[in-house]
Amino acid sequence: MPIVTVQVTREGTTPDRNSVTAEEKAAIIEGVSQVLLDVLNKPLESTYVVIEEVDLDNWGWGGLPTVQYRKQRAAAAKS
Repeated sequence: MPIVTVQVTREGTTPDRNSVTAEEKAAIIEGVSQVLLDVLNKPLESTYVVIEEVDLDNWGWGGLPTVQYRKQRAAAAKS
């Protein structure tokens, strides 16, 4: 019985949202479960998918808090 944990930042995909929608979570669960079926032949009914939404200020990347890292990357892309 596979258990897969997917961590995402708690923010929306559009400016008016601050979390992942139920529909997006359902799509993640379906997609991850399908990958395990396709690759490892694990039945859909035996696969558990756990989605953890992490507050953006609790997530870091490249030695920086995510917001700072994204600003740094955006500035570098403009250069």
